[in-house]
Amino acid sequence: MSIKRCSGSRQGFTLVELMVASALALMVATVVAFFSYFTSRSFAAATNYTDMNFASRVALDNLSKTIRGSQLVTAYSSNSITLMDVNTNLIQYSFTPGTRTLNCVSNGQSSTFLLDCDSLAFWVYQRTPKSNSFDCYTPAQLYNAKLVQVTWSCSRTILGAKVNTEMMESAKICMRNHYEP
Repeated sequence: MSIKRCSGSRQGFTLVELMVASALALMVATVVAFFSYFTSRSFAAATNYTDMNFASRVALDNLSKTIRGSQLVTAYSSNSITLMDVNTNLIQYSFTPGTRTLNCVSNGQSSTFLLDCDSLAFWVYQRTPKSNSFDCYTPAQLYNAKLVQVTWSCSRTILGAKVNTEMMESAKICMRNHYEP
């Protein structure tokens, strides 16, 4: 049995076929790279948002617990509040816009309470509600403050762009152990 060779047929690609195949492969690789980039960015944003939401919830829970257990508001401004607990210890919460943090000073120890905070504000009210409204009266004297409202908004960046902005957290917290001095 003899093997017959075809002298007229050629094996392989021509230069034009090779260039077309390379161009198609490059386009497919570019699409896959863009898809991978945007997918990983979306997953990072979702994870970032979940973490930010959890930290905000924990901060609100701890702040609510402290305010509910307090007896008296001793000092107040739009970005700071000082409370006295039942053991007459002072607890101060203060927001620093430059560092975007909410700090707590209690028993001489300072701790960061909330990170990545764009804005934060405190308000104090009496417990008495206004007629036909959900608002309460502002206290004539600071020792009459029995209701503390705190509102904040947080955000984070991914790859230099502000991607995650948490919706504003706001709560009106009633002091349960309030006493009249």
